Amino acid sequence: MLKKNARIAIGGLGVLLIIGAGAFLLGGRRVVSGTNDAIGSEVSALSSSSSSSVSASSSAAAGASVLAATDDPPQQPLANPPAIIRAAYLTSWSAGVPERVNNIIRLAREGTINAVVIDIKDASGYLAYRVSDPTLAAYGTTQVRIPRINALIKELHDAGIYVIGRITAFQDPVLARARPALAIHSSVKAHATSSLDFNDPKTVWTDDRNLAWIDPASQGAWAYLAAIGKDAAARGFDEVNYDYVRFPSNGDLASMVFPSWNGREEKHLVIRDFFKYLRQQLPHETISVDLFGFVTVRTDDLGIGQKIEDALPYVDYVCPMAYPSLYDPGFLGYKNPALYPYEVVKYSMEGGLARLAALANGTTTPADGYTASSSIKTPVVNDALLAALAPYAKLRPWLQAFDLHAVYTGAMVDQEIQATKDALGGAFSGYMLWDPTNNYSMLP
Repeated sequence: MLKKNARIAIGGLGVLLIIGAGAFLLGGRRVVSGTNDAIGSEVSALSSSSSSSVSASSSAAAGASVLAATDDPPQQPLANPPAIIRAAYLTSWSAGVPERVNNIIRLAREGTINAVVIDIKDASGYLAYRVSDPTLAAYGTTQVRIPRINALIKELHDAGIYVIGRITAFQDPVLARARPALAIHSSVKAHATSSLDFNDPKTVWTDDRNLAWIDPASQGAWAYLAAIGKDAAARGFDEVNYDYVRFPSNGDLASMVFPSWNGREEKHLVIRDFFKYLRQQLPHETISVDLFGFVTVRTDDLGIGQKIEDALPYVDYVCPMAYPSLYDPGFLGYKNPALYPYEVVKYSMEGGLARLAALANGTTTPADGYTASSSIKTPVVNDALLAALAPYAKLRPWLQAFDLHAVYTGAMVDQEIQATKDALGGAFSGYMLWDPTNNYSMLP
């Protein structure tokens, strides 16, 4: 059973190991990196061939400059976006490989998916294409992996595919190096240097994977993240998706020193204000945010500032990462929750719907649902409830399409999808599939 005061173990699953450029070990297999916040850090640009140095970024950008110069003009959003999203995920590296893109188009033509999530800025911190905003370009945080981003959007739109741009938020080693005054710093490192200067990159705090984080209360960082979203929307991305929207959870947390957060304001209120800011800055764009699956059944902020109620009024979609493999042994009485995709996802999404309905109806927030015998009282989804839910975000989960604690088959993915439909009923708005290998071989 997942204890209420349990620390979320991000990257501490015992199966993720950085082994080289853009790769890690997953269940004993070497795969191309692509992980979202629930299953550890994105590692695609943390070693030699995808160097984390600014000089390597500049070289990659220079090598793609000719192709970028021949890019298509910015695109319009998809004319008739699907009401029910069925998305698959691509890393920025995969999105620059024609074979991977063609596989996504094939899946769409076969009716398996109708949308794709593409990294604009992954957790390495690098922007994946040349941005138009000179303020963004000035930071030197670009590593061109998708040389002709507008042409890619056009190709996907021509195939009827809804295109979502994923932006990791506060885990950002590259921005921390470019603008250390926005980053979390370390009192231990400051003691070693006998001073704490927020402009000094030598005192920037890093987590237990040696990755730097931005202060979630930094309005300079907020402006940077909103500007990336605006640039994406101007190119024709149909939706901007924000991940890693939280405070750090692993490493020497006691040594963190924040240049903006005062340490007194509750963390979840900082994150709530960020969501509010995004909506103000992107008033007409479709915004989604990724949160831990635990937020649907936990009423605290998980120690990282994530409460589902804080996102629901400000964004269009809340995307709980409801991967069965990430629930602790004993959850709902299951020794290995990964083997029960239908039950775990259904329970999680029922919790999300109950929380959403409680907020919409102004009733008491449902209690934590973390005992094996607990059951969630799910509201009846009728026209009256759907009308009450209309001003709030829709629920659209990330579902597991990767092997972790179990070999995931197409049948198991189908069970997750059916569980989402059964839990949400008339409030069902789709799902997104996460496969770090980006090949989706288990799908029909």
